[in-house]
Parts: sequence; C-alpha cells; structure tokens
Amino acid sequence: MTHGQTVPVIIDCDTGVDDALALLFAVRHPGLDLRAVTCVAGNTDVAGVVRNTLTVLEQAGAPDIPVAGGGGRGPRPAGPPPPPPPHVHGHDGMGDLGLPAPRRTPADVDAVTLLRREILASPRPVTLVPTAPLTNIALLLRTHPEVTRNIERIVFMGGAAGAGNATAVAEFNVWHDPEAAAILLTAGVPITMYGLDVFTRVVVPGADVRRLRASTEPGTRLAGELLAHRPATPGSRPDDPAEDAGGLGDAGALCAVADPEGLTTHRLPVEVSLAPGPTRGQTVVDRRPRVGESEIHGDAREQPLVDVGLDVDVERYVRLYLGTVERTKA
Repeated sequence: MTHGQTVPVIIDCDTGVDDALALLFAVRHPGLDLRAVTCVAGNTDVAGVVRNTLTVLEQAGAPDIPVAGGGGRGPRPAGPPPPPPPHVHGHDGMGDLGLPAPRRTPADVDAVTLLRREILASPRPVTLVPTAPLTNIALLLRTHPEVTRNIERIVFMGGAAGAGNATAVAEFNVWHDPEAAAILLTAGVPITMYGLDVFTRVVVPGADVRRLRASTEPGTRLAGELLAHRPATPGSRPDDPAEDAGGLGDAGALCAVADPEGLTTHRLPVEVSLAPGPTRGQTVVDRRPRVGESEIHGDAREQPLVDVGLDVDVERYVRLYLGTVERTKA
C-alpha cells in the first residue's frame, strides 16, 4: 500500500462463504477504500450473489457501497458450469446461516457499467480484486479498454501453479470461464495471481473462530460463523466439533492487497489452457529456469508475466484478518 493513503479497491465476487469473509475484511480495514462490489455467477446464481453481498455489507455496517450484478454472458463458447455442491457454500451460497434478507438494494446499472464508472471516477488508480469467475472482468476489458489507464493492479483469486480443485489441474474460478481468464492475463496492467498454492494455507485456529462466533457485534460474529463453515481439512464436515479451524480462502487476496509483503511472489509466464479435455482451465505457470527444446526449435510465443503467489506468511495474515474484522471502521 502507498504509505499514508488508502487504496481504492473494487471487488468482483460470487458471494460465497469466503467471498463474504473478503468483503468483511475490505469494509473494516482502515487502509482500504471499498468503492464498489460487482457480482457474477459462481458459488450460486447472480441473484443469490447480489443478495448475499448486500446482506454481508449490511451485517458489517458498511457505508452505502454500490453493488451490481453481471449484465451479460461472458466470452465462453458454452454455458457456465453448475455451482459447487451445497456442502461447499450451502444451498444459499452463505452456509445456510439463516441471515435476514437485506434492506439494501443494488445499483440500477449492470456490473460492467458500474465497474467502468467507478474505475474511471476514482481519484487514484484502483486495485481490482476478482475473487470469482472472471466473466465480468473480461467483458469490461473487451468493451471498455480505456479503464486500464486507471487500474493500478489486478489481484485475482484464481489459478494454480500446482494441483487444481475443479479438476486435477484447473482451479474453480478459472475453470468456470477459461476464456475470460485468458483475457484478464493480457489486460496490460500489473497482475498478481493469488492461487491455490497459497489459498488453502491461511487457516484461522479454532480458538479464534470460537471467539469470533461468541461476539455480540454482528459483523465479527458473521466472520466466525463463516469460518466455521470452512473446515481447514478438506473433506471434513463443517459441523464436526473436532474441526473448528477455518480457512480464509478468498479473503487472503484482500490481505495481499492490504499487506503485500506477506505474500511471496515470483514473476512468471502464465497462460490458460483453452483446449477441450482434461487440461481445460489449467493455468500453465512456466517455472523453468531456462527455455526448453520447444522454444529452441521455434515454438516460442509471447506469454504475459504475472506475479504468482507461491508462499505466504500464514500467521501474519491470520493476525491481520482477525485484527481487522474485530474492529469497526470509523
């Protein structure tokens, strides 16, 4: 972050348990100025994502931040894959916590229009943080390329240098709309990839989760309930009393915006596999120290360089997250 200045941030999300954790953090961190939130289908449908987003902002005591849903179909050649099964984010996308319907209403424009408006209106270049399939972002870049002049950086939660989660090699957000991810990587602005290599590692200990859940402050308590729905051990049940720790997931990408020194990145070539078959949606991260036979024999091609997150200071980000959500932003 720029010393002494808040960072203007726009989040594009598919709220979503861990997107909700990210929103809570962004609203309450004193160094972040959350200017807008746009919504896309992913963890649930667009209408559900908008509802969940408005609910989280209300519970967090956020100011009147404009929220808009995706206004069109992305560049993918086929329809979107279905959302994850209910055990991941619940039937409502928010862990089935029974939260009240929001009193807030969305903006009267679509997501791409809101993105363009808020990016160009910001007095300082914006940091764009997509924590969802990249359909809205690709549509924005294709239809309004002028926005790139006022984007400082894109920090996206997506991709993997190692194993995937949607498939053996593809991470969910990129797999959901690989063509959109490919467009993002050629945006011509600095990009940080907060992928699965660090995504799964930042886990809040059970004692801290229980403390948050016991809070009388609505936003803090919501953070605890959401973390309780994200078991730290893959495959364990969220209601298992022995599994109290909870993963930050998408919220780690916002921690990386607020405190980039906690994330170790390497500037590497990255491209998205668009071919049908088992590699579709894979982020191919070239970690070789030198070119190989393919390039030597004339198969070299230009690949965008991305700051790929490969290591993270877990304790630092856990402290940062807890210290942020347990306060209310003045």
